[in-house]
Amino acid sequence: MPVRAVLAAVLIAAGVSAPPAAWARGPQAADRNPEAATGYAERELVRAPHFMMVSANPWATRAGDEMLRAGGSAVDAAIAAQLVLNLVEPQSSGIGGGAFLVLYSAGQKRVLTYDARETAPAAARQDRFLDADGKPLSFAQSVNNGMAVATPGLLRGLELAHKEHGKLPWADLFAPAIRLAEQGFPVSPRLHALLAGNKALPKQPAAAAYFYAPDGQPWPVGHVLKNPEFAQTLREIAARGADAFYRGAIARDIVAAVHGHAKPGDLSLDDLAGYQAKRREPVCGAYRGYELCGMAPPSSGPLAVLQMLGELEQYPMSRYAPNSAQAVHYFAEAGRLAFADRDFYVADPDFVKVPVRALLDPAYLRARGALIQPDRSMKVALPGDPEGKLLGLGRDAALEQPSTSHLVAVDARGDAISMTTTIENEFGSKIFVRGFLLNNEMTDFSSAFKDPEGRLVANRIEPGKRPRSAMAPMIVLRDGKPYMVVGSPGGSAIINYVAKTLVGVLDWGLDIQAAISLPNMGSRNKDTELEKGTALEALAPALEAMGHPLRITEFPSGIHGIVIGPDGLQGGADPRREGLAQGG
Repeated sequence: MPVRAVLAAVLIAAGVSAPPAAWARGPQAADRNPEAATGYAERELVRAPHFMMVSANPWATRAGDEMLRAGGSAVDAAIAAQLVLNLVEPQSSGIGGGAFLVLYSAGQKRVLTYDARETAPAAARQDRFLDADGKPLSFAQSVNNGMAVATPGLLRGLELAHKEHGKLPWADLFAPAIRLAEQGFPVSPRLHALLAGNKALPKQPAAAAYFYAPDGQPWPVGHVLKNPEFAQTLREIAARGADAFYRGAIARDIVAAVHGHAKPGDLSLDDLAGYQAKRREPVCGAYRGYELCGMAPPSSGPLAVLQMLGELEQYPMSRYAPNSAQAVHYFAEAGRLAFADRDFYVADPDFVKVPVRALLDPAYLRARGALIQPDRSMKVALPGDPEGKLLGLGRDAALEQPSTSHLVAVDARGDAISMTTTIENEFGSKIFVRGFLLNNEMTDFSSAFKDPEGRLVANRIEPGKRPRSAMAPMIVLRDGKPYMVVGSPGGSAIINYVAKTLVGVLDWGLDIQAAISLPNMGSRNKDTELEKGTALEALAPALEAMGHPLRITEFPSGIHGIVIGPDGLQGGADPRREGLAQGG
């Protein structure tokens, strides 16, 4: 057995958290924000008596609200909002990508989840992102090309959820996006800033022709941007269903764009035609008397959030004030433990056995949480071994830069949805076809299929496999009924964003807007990260005295949430983006 593997086993058995140096750092690309920060604007808590919609852009929120006012379901509202997000927030999500949907059905009185994650093409090889010497390509070499494109899943997932929980006709849900695409919408400050800062997008001719003026400059704030090609694409899908996307002319154009790139990919017509969204059982856990449910693997998000909370439950978090050194310390240490497990165990459960039950066993989480010292950081945590199988696994090396959006909705019937949706990196693969961008989701797989010890990585590339995700759409239940819906974009930092918001509401008693607005913090089993320009910066000396390696950075999260109480609904939108909560 390799020396490092033996050493790891000894350290794990002893509960020691100082790992071999070779384990201390993963790919630095995984720590970068998927989208640049573009400012902070305070938001106020929004209240409504019957229904509510929250998304990352006012146009999208209004589209969802329009469906709710017409008697539509939470699923109807989410679909309408998502289609508009594709138009007004194209850097983050769209029909060229995928999503996870978590739904509480009032009629069935239970939580349901839908997996619309992208899949690897049938021709995908496990050495896709390795160079001739077997070393991982850089993120820049991997992302902006046809090799990065996986089979989109979003529309199949939306269609499946609509068939089971929609109230309005499918075609009606497309009307706001079609109208806006044809009439045009003003370029927002965030979209302009991201266009101005992106160096790869203008190099793709089709994308450049749409997103930039003839002189090569990004369209200015307020420029009315029209997308008639996307309107036509939506009309075809509205009339024929998702088949219009996955079979026929649109599918042929997608495949041609992927194969026509200077670094072509291998997405095929058969990959598109064969794609299927899946219903999965939710992953659930308890915290402070609440039941929390979310998307199961291939998402690692809710699983990691539940692990963090399970490790924190033995500590009196309510006594540690928000923005205090003790609150950050315990939160960051729990994050180290959860991320250590995540990097070894989580992948597509159709290809790899993920020990979800063992990872969430209360006794296991208490033991993991007991490793947290009150006055000293463990710096880097080792993974636990709940089933005695760790030594057969390799550490994941995914680049993981999901450029993503999150939305939540509650309808008048009591259905609630939390949906996180993505095209991966900012503007995805940069390949623009039929008025929308294609994902670069293949870079969410591990760049190497074996670790340095020769062990296979669970999240390695395999044909038809879904890459691991950090997306964490979640629903909190109180007495069996939905109490809170929440989620966020933000790459692997999503896990910390969502956990922070849950602690803010459930431990600190904050309203949903105040919890969302809290400074972001945590550790992804590397540095302890503090949001730049916030009160947390003042904690640096105290945290460093406890041994925390610190990184002060911008955290452009996009947390959106709704709390459902006896007096109605309360909605919050992340002040770091352009979101809006609206209801009636």
